[in-house]
Amino acid sequence: MLLAAGLACASAHAEVRVIDDYGHAVSLVAPAQRVVSLAPHLTELMYAAGAGERMAGAVDYSDHPAAARALPRIGSEASIDLEALVALRPDLVVAWPNAGSVRTVERIAALGIPVFRSEPRELEDIARTIETLGRLAGTQAPARAAARAFRERAARIAAEFSRRPAVRVFYQVWDRPLITVNGDHVISKVIELCGGENVMAGLPGIAPEIDRERVLRADPQAIVASGVDGARPAWLEDWRAFPSLAAVRGGHLYAIRPELLQRHTPRLLDGAEELCRILEGVRARKAR
Repeated sequence: MLLAAGLACASAHAEVRVIDDYGHAVSLVAPAQRVVSLAPHLTELMYAAGAGERMAGAVDYSDHPAAARALPRIGSEASIDLEALVALRPDLVVAWPNAGSVRTVERIAALGIPVFRSEPRELEDIARTIETLGRLAGTQAPARAAARAFRERAARIAAEFSRRPAVRVFYQVWDRPLITVNGDHVISKVIELCGGENVMAGLPGIAPEIDRERVLRADPQAIVASGVDGARPAWLEDWRAFPSLAAVRGGHLYAIRPELLQRHTPRLLDGAEELCRILEGVRARKAR
């Protein structure tokens, strides 16, 4: 009887229950041992949480850290191979439901596979997500350490740059259509961390499509673009056709690799430090 009671107690303590970013309860009878990720940033966060050995598969472009490149693939974020996913026998799926994946995410949940849905909007959400993934995978200690390191680094950056003179920034995600981010997006929070002001913060929709006239009216002092890889987007130079634009007059057209700003991971702070250096250069030019 004592043995049975002890086993029951141990089983109860092994159960995991969290609430995801969409308000869904995620319950596991024990920490996950086979996890499939439906977004590159979540793959990276699983490794950050010390749970890389729990990864059973991931979507395309899950390329960081290097070990993630060897994971079995189950398609892209916009085209998930449901049969391949089920064949991996996951006991947890981590997902970022977007326009391309939300229906598949719902189908996975309908199959009875636990799904943790992630939607970071604040820098703190990244640290919190690392801790939550650590709970789900049973790697709480390394997850807490990684979250603490992220918070401390973000605080150091904020102390150095967040109260510097404001620089008006336009962040360009894509060119055709012209897409930016509003004030709810975590990229906008990085701009604020560096003492910048997102000139499109007040727009509706987290990643709104706009026209060039709106940018010209906002007259940003710096334009920062991403593109799809590490190369400087060719379309960034198109702004030179508008010499009256403050960013063009000052020569402040910049590119930061998209994986450093568009993935909600600890590397976002690498992108933040790069952006902060850029905005310091804008300030220095203004002071001359």
